Amino acid sequence: MSTRPPLPPFTLETARQKVQAAEDAWNTRDPEKVALAYTEDSVWRNRDAFVTGRAAIAELLTKKWQRELDYALRKDLWAFEGNRIAVRFQYECHDAEGQWWRSYGNELWEFDERGLMARREASINDVPIEESERRILGPRPESERGQGIPLR
Repeated sequence: MSTRPPLPPFTLETARQKVQAAEDAWNTRDPEKVALAYTEDSVWRNRDAFVTGRAAIAELLTKKWQRELDYALRKDLWAFEGNRIAVRFQYECHDAEGQWWRSYGNELWEFDERGLMARREASINDVPIEESERRILGPRPESERGQGIPLR
């Protein structure tokens, strides 16, 4: 049985590590790689989509990144306790027509004893932006790790 450290129960340090690892993985835009962080029967609510299992997660992410071009994400630890973590996040991307978007969201995560995410609930709102308003320009540089994300 594989594990995905850090393992619960989380400390401030390990919760931050888990959030950064998730941000790093999602910024690869590799659905199969990202899906490995979830249990085989992980349940998700992502916006208005409800999916169960790694295969469905990978399929959802494949479709997402086909629509959300040049996707770049920032996550920020909000709270944690035991085997649960809450994050807020922002990402930017553009659609096929060239419209840029900044998406704001909150996620609730629940992990099993192996450090795999068994449950994820995400609420997300999209705001159109001009390309000149972008501030998330690819994966987070090492020098910015641990920094929060602005509200606007």
